[in-house]
Amino acid sequence: MELKLENITIHYIQYGCKKGKDIILLHGWGQNIEMMKPIGDALSSKYHITILDFPGFGESKEPSVAWKVEDYANVIEQMVEKLKIEKPIIMGHSFGGRVAIYYSAYHSIEKLVLFASPCFKIYNSDNVKVRLLKQMKKLPGMNKFGEYMKKHIGSRDYKAASEGMRKTFVNVVNEDLGKYAKEIEEPTLIIWGESDQEVTYEEEKMIEAAMPDAALITLPGSHYAYLENLPQVIKILESFL
Repeated sequence: MELKLENITIHYIQYGCKKGKDIILLHGWGQNIEMMKPIGDALSSKYHITILDFPGFGESKEPSVAWKVEDYANVIEQMVEKLKIEKPIIMGHSFGGRVAIYYSAYHSIEKLVLFASPCFKIYNSDNVKVRLLKQMKKLPGMNKFGEYMKKHIGSRDYKAASEGMRKTFVNVVNEDLGKYAKEIEEPTLIIWGESDQEVTYEEEKMIEAAMPDAALITLPGSHYAYLENLPQVIKILESFL
């Protein structure tokens, strides 16, 4: 199904128990509805499930300008209003978790679930390297250095994105959402994979500490531990919800 919002049209699906509580599932960067559907399918007998393709992903149109996390949270706000969803349970993986944090800080939700979601801007040696190379690019005769940076230094997600979505990606990963996490008072569950190469254990502990009612559960697996341990995750979610 398609939903025309203020500035963009999004693709979404909605199914499950119409009398059940609403669950909104938010996918990660470079992903689509299908990545969250296993969670939705497993919970659909008791809950009303809504999953969307974020603008720029799946079957939803790409924004005409570079977006920030706030813009994606505004999409959720408009969608909730148009679909007449009240106080939903929000679940987000990675980038979807970023959007969930921003949205949940300012809107009424039932509960929040974060799967391997970054939140704080972490400064490390790679950040220092990238900042140094950007400064070098400004020097005379170093204009071509930018293409080298894009090919050899940028993340996989950055390289795979279109030019417009690359600017959005930079906006998203450079935003520190710590102040928003601190505003979320609703019960929050954080699920993280012990072999995650994208988000560290320390980052997830920081989110847990920032929220007044949050708990972190670690499982075997990668950045996609929520899918790699699906039966166990569903049992955890059923208990939490």
